[in-house]
Amino acid sequence: MKRLVTFSLSALVAFANSPATADKVRIVGIGATSCSQFVGEISRKPATERDYLAWAQGFMSGALMRAPQGVDEDLDLLPLFFPLQQQAEFLRAYCLANPSEDYSDAVHALYQRLKGRPT
Repeated sequence: MKRLVTFSLSALVAFANSPATADKVRIVGIGATSCSQFVGEISRKPATERDYLAWAQGFMSGALMRAPQGVDEDLDLLPLFFPLQQQAEFLRAYCLANPSEDYSDAVHALYQRLKGRPT
């Protein structure tokens, strides 16, 4: 169990600090869903988008918490200029434009956007 937790936390750090082209880490949960599945699911049952957004916020929070000292310390995951509804729209638009990617790729792009980096 301790190894799994260590691996998971290491994956979060890799997520937070790696460029989008880096090798992917294996994740679990709804973030492992493809963008096309995400788009299909929220079109059939719009309320599920909240579950996806909650996963995204939790994953980004974990990445932020595990980032090395001095990295992303002042990053605000819910800044006034990018409220939650706009973040949900970003994730939806990303997945519509990139259906073959995973939802976690959309979350990574959002994280980079919140850091002020182009996606």
